[in-house]
Amino acid sequence: MKKLLAICFSCMLVPAAALAETRCGWLVNPTPRNWTLIDAQNEWLIMLQGGYEAKGMDKIKDMAEGEHVTINYSHGYACFCMNVSTDKDGSVRQIYSTRQLPLSKCRHDPALSEPR
Repeated sequence: MKKLLAICFSCMLVPAAALAETRCGWLVNPTPRNWTLIDAQNEWLIMLQGGYEAKGMDKIKDMAEGEHVTINYSHGYACFCMNVSTDKDGSVRQIYSTRQLPLSKCRHDPALSEPR
């Protein structure tokens, strides 16, 4: 019985995982509670101060732990890959995992322009 329950539970998780996509680019946090991910296809809204917030924000590691560019005191941007689900309106609906990359990875990608 326990095995059957485990199988049923894992089947319920499949749709969420199937909707996930990996997006890599500039993770930008210019001011408190404002976050976007800029990849080759779009600028994806992750959080807007006083408004929208994607589920799973706690999955974003402190970008100061890796290579990053500081702007506006303790805010800035870094190169990240994120496993997320998105909406057609250009927002990240849920963050499943993140991985910080060296700045050179985004800087050498011809499809990306470095944030200013």
